[in-house]
Amino acid sequence: MKLNTKQKQFLRTQAHHLSPVVLLGQHGLTDAVMAEIELALTIHELIKVRVPGQDREDKKAIINQISETTDAELVQTVGHIAVLYRPHPDEPRLVLPKATKAAKGSAGKPR
Repeated sequence: MKLNTKQKQFLRTQAHHLSPVVLLGQHGLTDAVMAEIELALTIHELIKVRVPGQDREDKKAIINQISETTDAELVQTVGHIAVLYRPHPDEPRLVLPKATKAAKGSAGKPR
């Protein structure tokens, strides 16, 4: 799934008040942490994950690994916090805005 700008903006708004539900500890990204992230995504669809104390490239690699492994879409990263979204397979809670198309007739016509 690929999110467009409007959908990411909507999800950032929804995630603003959330607290991180998963915190990576000193052992990093373990199987237990991945299981917890999977469970949290299934229950909540939209979560925040805290990836502390790593340099920028390491954090990016860890967040990308989480995103790929869980099949979740990365919505945003701010500092040590990553916002991830994965719709529930059966009963999605969040209804994302539809992609809007450019107005017909106005594009490509000279004035």
